[in-house]
Amino acid sequence: MTLDTAWVRAQFPAFDEPSLKGQAFFENAGGSYTCRPVIDRLFRFYTQRKVQPYSAYEASRLGGEEMDEARNRMAAILGVEPDELSFGPSTTQNTYVMAQAFGQMLQPGEAIVVTNQDHEANTGPWRRLADRGIEVREWRVDPETGHLSPDDLENLLDEKVRLVCFPHCSNVVGEINPVVEITALAHAAGAFVCVDGVSYAPHGFADVGSLGPDIYLFSAYKTYGPHQGLMVIRRALGELLPNQGHDFNGDTLYKRFTPAGPDHAQVAACAGMADYVDAFFEHHVGGDGEPAVRGAAVHDLMRAHETTLLQPLLDAVKSRNSVRLIGPAAAQGRAPTVALALERSGEEVAAALVQHRIMAGGGDFYAGRALSAMGVDMTKGVLRLSFTHYTEKSEIDQLLNALDAVL
Repeated sequence: MTLDTAWVRAQFPAFDEPSLKGQAFFENAGGSYTCRPVIDRLFRFYTQRKVQPYSAYEASRLGGEEMDEARNRMAAILGVEPDELSFGPSTTQNTYVMAQAFGQMLQPGEAIVVTNQDHEANTGPWRRLADRGIEVREWRVDPETGHLSPDDLENLLDEKVRLVCFPHCSNVVGEINPVVEITALAHAAGAFVCVDGVSYAPHGFADVGSLGPDIYLFSAYKTYGPHQGLMVIRRALGELLPNQGHDFNGDTLYKRFTPAGPDHAQVAACAGMADYVDAFFEHHVGGDGEPAVRGAAVHDLMRAHETTLLQPLLDAVKSRNSVRLIGPAAAQGRAPTVALALERSGEEVAAALVQHRIMAGGGDFYAGRALSAMGVDMTKGVLRLSFTHYTEKSEIDQLLNALDAVL
C-alpha cells in the first residue's frame, strides 16, 4: 500500500501557509509541523473551555472530558493502560522527575546504565545520581559507526544494576536500537528499563506494551502535536517509585510524576494526534481495528514511505569524500535523521542551504557525548537533515540539488 502524500499534506496547515511555500522542511527532528486536528482542538479549548476543568458546569466538564479523552486514546494507541500515561511540560522535565524518584529509591552502591549515544535529556539527569552515591556505568557506542552493541551491555549488567537507560534511536546516529532485545537483557538481570523515544516517535507511535520497557518517553511537538512530553510508566514500577507530585495525588498513578499542574489545553489537544492516526488509518486502510492495531498500520505506512525517500539521500552523501555520514548507510535500519560531519561547520552549511529554500539545522543537537565519542570536531558540529512521512520526493530532489550546490 502506498502512502497518499497529497492527503497527508492536506492535514497540515503549514503546507498551505504562503510564507512557507517553496521551502523544504528538513529540521523535523527539532519539531514537526502540527496537524489540523491538534490545532482545532487547541483553538476550541482556548475559546470554549479555558476554565478550571472537572467541575459540574458545562465548559469545565467538557474541558475535563477532553483531557481524559487525550489520555485514554493515546494510551490505547501505545498499548498501555490510561493511568500508565502521564503528560508533562517536556520530555526533559519528565526525565528529570523520574531521575529524582529513582534517586530516592536507589541505595548508594547500586548502579544504573546510561549510554553516550543519547540526547542529553536522557543521560544528564541520570548521571547526576552519582552525586547520591549511585554508580553510573556508561554503555558506549562504537567510535566508527555509532552503534550500541547489546553484547557490550551484557558485560555491564550484574546484580547491582537497577536501571538501564537508552534511546529508541539517537537524534544524530539515527540507528534504530532493538528495544525488545535490550529490554529482555535488562529485565533478565533484574533491572528496569527507560527508553527515550523522542527521535523515533515522529516516524510512527510505538506499541510500548509489546516492546516491554518500564518507562517510554517522547515529545508531542515532534509528533505533530502541542509542546507536551508524554511518558509511559508501567504500573509495577510506577507504584514502587516514591510519589513526586502533590501528596493528595499520590494514589493516582498518572499524577504521581507530574509535580506541576498539567497544561489543560495542551493535554486536551493531544487527542488531535489520535484523531490524525484514526483519519490516516481510515483513508489508507479502512475497516475496524483496535487502537494499537490502527497505530501499528499507520506506523508501518509512514516507515515504508520514509525508507523509500531516505535511501537516495544516504547514497548521495556517503559517496562524497568531504562528507562523513554518521550512522548506518542503509535506510531500513534507521530513522530519516541524517547527521553529516563536514569540512565546514554544520551551522554554516545550514545557513548556506537557506539560499536554496532548504530549512535544516547545524550544531551538536544536545548529543555532544555521541559526536565526541565518534571523533567529530565539536567546533564544527554536524549538519542535520531530518524529515518525516509528509515529505515528498520532490523535496528530496530539491535537497540533493541544494547539497550539490553548497558542498
